[in-house]
Formats: sequence, C-alpha cells, structure tokens
Amino acid sequence: MQSAAINGMTLHYDVEGSASNPTIVFSNSLGTDFRIWNAVIDLLSDRYRLVLYDKRGHGLSSLPDSSLTMDDHIDDLIGLIEHLDCGQAVLCGLSVGGQIAQGVYGKRPDLVDGLILMDTAHKIGSTDMWNDRIAGVRGDGIASISNSILERWFTDDFRANDPNFPLYRAMLERTPVAGYAGTCEALRDSDFTATARSIKVPTLLLVGERDGSTPPDLVRSTADLIEGSRFEIIANAGHLPNIEQPDAVVRHIRSFLKTVENEAP
Repeated sequence: MQSAAINGMTLHYDVEGSASNPTIVFSNSLGTDFRIWNAVIDLLSDRYRLVLYDKRGHGLSSLPDSSLTMDDHIDDLIGLIEHLDCGQAVLCGLSVGGQIAQGVYGKRPDLVDGLILMDTAHKIGSTDMWNDRIAGVRGDGIASISNSILERWFTDDFRANDPNFPLYRAMLERTPVAGYAGTCEALRDSDFTATARSIKVPTLLLVGERDGSTPPDLVRSTADLIEGSRFEIIANAGHLPNIEQPDAVVRHIRSFLKTVENEAP
C-alpha cells in the first residue's frame, strides 16, 4: 500500500507500469475504490504508467471532518499528480471522477495531456435528486439505497450471473457515509458546462449503453460541448463498463491514446 499526505488528507494510491511510459491517472466513481479499474490496468500496464487512487472519504483514504466540495476532490488530484511528478498526464475519470478530471483541466490545464471521460457529464442530476439521496443515506445508511444504485451500475445479466457482483455490493455499502454523502453534495453543487466548452485537449467520452445513472444521451450532450471530442457507446454495459466490458473499454482507450501521442509536440 502507498499513501501521500495531500491537503490535510491521507490519500491511498497505487502506481503500475514503468515510470518511463506515458501516464494515465484514474479517478473513481461515487461509492467505489480504485479496485474497479483492476481489469483495465491489467490490459494497459504494458505501455503506460497507471496511477490509481481513492478520493477522500472513499476506500482507504482519509475521511473529511467537515463538509466536502468538488474543489476538495479537484485539489486532491492536483496535489497527487504533483506529488508523483506525473508531468502532463491523461486523466481518466468515471462519473464523479469525470467531473474531477474536468475540474483539474479547468484549474490546471498544464497538467492535462488528454481526457477520457467515462459515464459522466458536465452536470449530473438535480438538486432535489441529490438532496433525497443524501437524506436517505444519512438517515438509513447506504444499504437502504444500494439495490437501486446497483441496478444503474450493472446490467441484469451481470447482477444475476457474475460471481463478483456481491463484492461490488459490499464495496458500495461499506463506503463511509460521510464520504458518500459529502461527495453527493459536491455533485449537487457542481456544473462544468463552461469548463467543458473550454477543453482544448484530445477528449474521449465513453458510456455504457445501459447506464442508468448517466445515460448515453446525457454523455453525448457533454461530448457536444467539447470541440473535436470522440463519443463511443459500450454495448452490454451499465454505469461501470470498465468492470462489465474491460476489453471494449481498453480498445477504445488504446485507439484514443494513439491520437494523443500523435498530437504531442
């Protein structure tokens, strides 16, 4: 295990692959830790340096002792990139991780060589939706809403037949309430529409065709804001295509990264 003291938090992270290779930094979705990328990094570590981390309030990273904002998450990732001396990296963010990646670009475009925005958007959900979820989690715990969340995360077939499905339920339900609810507040209060319009680096947007949290039309609307971006739908996947269809995800990532490398000065 590796950790770094960033902005008063202890962030749990891991690095795979050679330091001489181009760097991809992965940022996770709400209610998960960096193990959701396991199948993807197994397929990418031959050519890339891969940085994975648990955002504050998730996984093994520190819990905030006060309210949590999107700027906290963004500044943590900036701090980790600088701590690891990544230079310019491709940021791959899923759901809230995709908003964190957009926010890093908005604050520090000098750190970003390209963006892979997965199952995310410039604006996710409504104020009322987030407030209802926050109240439910704080009142009755994450297990009280986990069935509805998991139906959005995964296809019916995966939930019924994959032997690892119970592990993802446990990952979600064991997320600290303070980290989960605080990140819901961060999502509620965030709008990256202007940032998306400002993005000038190569950008790939991926979405599972059966994503119940950020459906394809929503992700496409974000792609429409980003000049020159690529948009792809992953068949037979929900909100976490990196788990359900890692081979397809990696094919798109490898193709996209060839574009990034060709555009490098």
